[in-house]
Amino acid sequence: MLWTLLMRFLRPAWPLILAVIIFQLAQSITSLWLPTLNADIIDNGVVTGDIGYIWKTGAIMLGLTLVQVACAIAGVYFGSKLAMGMGRDLRAALFSKVVSFSEREMGHFGSPSLITRNTNDVQQIQMLVQMTTTLMISAPMLAIGGIIMAVRQDVGLSWLMAVSIPVLILIVALVIVRMVPMFQLMQKRVDRINQIMREQLTGIRVIRAFVREDTERKRFTSASEDLADIALRAGNLMALMFPAVMLVMNVSAVAVIWFGSFQVESGATQIGTLFAFLQYIMQILMGVMMAAFMFVMVPRAAVSADRVGEVLDTTPSVSQPEAPQTPQSRTGAIEFSDATFTYPGADQPVLQDLSFTIRPGSTTAVIGSTGAGKTTLIGLVPRLFDATSGSISVDGQNVRTYDPLELWERIGLVPQKAFLFSGTVASNLRYGNEDATDEQLWEALAIAQASDFVRDMPGELEAAIAQGGTNVSGGQRQRLAIARALVKKPEIYIFDDSFSALDVATDAALRRALATHLPHATKLIVAQRVSTIREADQIIVLDHGKIVGIGTHQQLLDTSETYKEIVESQETAEARS
Repeated sequence: MLWTLLMRFLRPAWPLILAVIIFQLAQSITSLWLPTLNADIIDNGVVTGDIGYIWKTGAIMLGLTLVQVACAIAGVYFGSKLAMGMGRDLRAALFSKVVSFSEREMGHFGSPSLITRNTNDVQQIQMLVQMTTTLMISAPMLAIGGIIMAVRQDVGLSWLMAVSIPVLILIVALVIVRMVPMFQLMQKRVDRINQIMREQLTGIRVIRAFVREDTERKRFTSASEDLADIALRAGNLMALMFPAVMLVMNVSAVAVIWFGSFQVESGATQIGTLFAFLQYIMQILMGVMMAAFMFVMVPRAAVSADRVGEVLDTTPSVSQPEAPQTPQSRTGAIEFSDATFTYPGADQPVLQDLSFTIRPGSTTAVIGSTGAGKTTLIGLVPRLFDATSGSISVDGQNVRTYDPLELWERIGLVPQKAFLFSGTVASNLRYGNEDATDEQLWEALAIAQASDFVRDMPGELEAAIAQGGTNVSGGQRQRLAIARALVKKPEIYIFDDSFSALDVATDAALRRALATHLPHATKLIVAQRVSTIREADQIIVLDHGKIVGIGTHQQLLDTSETYKEIVESQETAEARS
């Protein structure tokens, strides 16, 4: 998977790859040339006392050093540009893929894991590309070139390379084999850290309300210690490798000097040649060590690439049709025909054989006990997930045949948990219609019964909204979310228990305003309070995923025992309060 990802995202940047190779090649050639020139200075200048030759050769070495530095800087620059660009494209591809996921895929991966994959995992792959362009390309050049140049200097000492290089490779291989499973476990524990942190930040009020700070602190500490433990074990292995590599390099240097001294003494080798050979074997082992450092990074990057590739290779369960169709009418009619939905791995369907029709411009309410499948039902209309069997039609056309963007343009969804984005009141309201005027925003706020408190906020439409809308109350957040849907002006409005945080008077005023200002729009409402849906044109009563009653409020009181029980329980509760 790592190789597949690199090929996919690096292929468009081939000019940068070519530039990196050229500059790294030039840097390696100059590095390999310098020991030979150094040997010439010793043998032909120092030993013979030729000062002019020393100055001339020294000037060449200085020039080559400057070229080496310039090529190294250029190589690192283009390598960094390549790595950062690949990271940018990879994160964009991940984000685009996640945005296309349905509720099923989001539930499968989980938000904490998706965050880790789009940050930490991408960073590991990006770092591998960065280090590859600066180390891995030059490492084989130095190693192979060093072997050739060393053999040219002295064939008699070449046997030392045949001993030191395999020993070095064996040490690296043993370390890598043990580190791969550790890196896999490390990424899972990073996921766990993100999950706990996200839960604690989101549920901070619940934690404080139930005095669970110590428990949550211990839970986070335990997860942190688990991550620290595996990271420490992987770090110890990595720390063990480099002293072992340095030991092999130093022993090799001592061996070269020891055995080379005998050849110098016998006159078979010159002193400059011995020093050049020593430099070349150090370059060879340095190249192997650089490659070893890269191979330590490869396992973790490979694990990250598998996790990133798993997301990119996932086919969303809600897919775009090959030949999208668009109906000519935009009336807002909805029809369920034997619709059944079962969550993956569940034994029983959440919704079973639902059949009903919602007329254009009418108001249809869905009510039932907790877990009856109300939110799942309305999620089938905008294709947050697809029905397991049966069909759902909008304006006479199966929702599966719509272009998703076309379908979503027809629907204004106010979710059960109202979410606002960081910015201003205006930027949140314009989320569905960027061209909406201030007058249109105020009109939507008035219908949503939110204009009064917005006028009281400093800056009014430009008043700041914190992430998630945490600086406004639950009721204000719901009304702003309703106003956001109103600004979009779709044919179908879906309210998923969107009036639960409103008091009875505000709820009634909002419903009257919706009926007055949106007479031709289709409204689908999920509610818990009977007072919210009493005036609906059609009420659907759900029980364990099945329709047990459908009709007006008065008709259901006469025909549905389940609905009658809901009404009586709420009236009893109101009487007691």
